[in-house]
Amino acid sequence: MTSLAIDPLIALGVLLATGVTDAAYVFFNAAVAARHRIRAANWSAVWYLLSAFAVIKYTENAVYVLFAAAGSWLGAYGSVTWLLRRPGAQALPHR
Repeated sequence: MTSLAIDPLIALGVLLATGVTDAAYVFFNAAVAARHRIRAANWSAVWYLLSAFAVIKYTENAVYVLFAAAGSWLGAYGSVTWLLRRPGAQALPHR
């Protein structure tokens, strides 16, 4: 049976790991779209290594999935925001 008790440091670690994982995923996709093979391969490896920590932790306790989801949202939002700040970047219309 899964305990609902959480360790704040593990919760923060899962939040940060998934946030950086999603940022790595966004940068990986940007590198693929720009056809930068080495950059894409590097981001892919970083993405995989970071996701391992979060998956291991939230499979031990399902409550950590909430922190993983929050980190995922923050990582994707922050990394796309950063990409849009680059010179020449254009946002697509909201859908």
